[in-house]
Amino acid sequence: MNRIQRFEINTVGRDFAVGDIHGHFTKLQAALDAVQFAPTVDRLFSVGDLVDRGPESEQVLEWLAQPWFHAVQGNHEDMAVGYAEQALRDDLYMHNGGAWLMAKNRDEKAEYAVVLRELPVAIEVETAAGLVGIVHADCPFLSWSTLRDALSGRLSGVRNIEACCQWSRSRIATENHKGVSGVRAVIVGHTPTRQPAVLGNVYHIDTGAWMGGHFTLIDLATLQCHPPINPKLQWDWEPKP
Repeated sequence: MNRIQRFEINTVGRDFAVGDIHGHFTKLQAALDAVQFAPTVDRLFSVGDLVDRGPESEQVLEWLAQPWFHAVQGNHEDMAVGYAEQALRDDLYMHNGGAWLMAKNRDEKAEYAVVLRELPVAIEVETAAGLVGIVHADCPFLSWSTLRDALSGRLSGVRNIEACCQWSRSRIATENHKGVSGVRAVIVGHTPTRQPAVLGNVYHIDTGAWMGGHFTLIDLATLQCHPPINPKLQWDWEPKP
């Protein structure tokens, strides 16, 4: 299975990426309204973690059915699939906010699993200013082309690539500014920060909307954040599963 999906340049509208949603779709819609998002021409890309913890996780299928909304698979989507397929213990999934799916019947669980399983691990979007990559947590390689080869099955001898893309916090934990070559920017979430953290060309945009913070939308063509980054504020981060 090819775990990377490519999107050509949007010639009629804007492209945005958004941080972890965690079942807060009403709050996300308000953030989209604030930038006058136009679903007829604009596109929204999610860094994953659409579900768990929030009150509206059930809406994920409705959002993923929209032609303008695209997402990578985060660690919470991976956990949801694992739980639905009885590969994850009930107590572990409950601890990570999975009560919404646990309440579903077997057929409903399977329906969610089918859709969430098919999400790509990485997305790349062509823009007028260059290619932008999107993964949930981090790109584990120095170059985007190496990740592309690994996720496309063209690179042998590497392991745990998908897990690194979905779980790794090593870049932000060590404040690694080296960046990723072969791509203009890489957009990630996973680790909640007070405001976006920019390390090299890697943009961490989970600003904790699901835990009392706000949604950050980043324009993929300009790399401008909405709301703007305040240079006077720290981007303090707090590790969460």
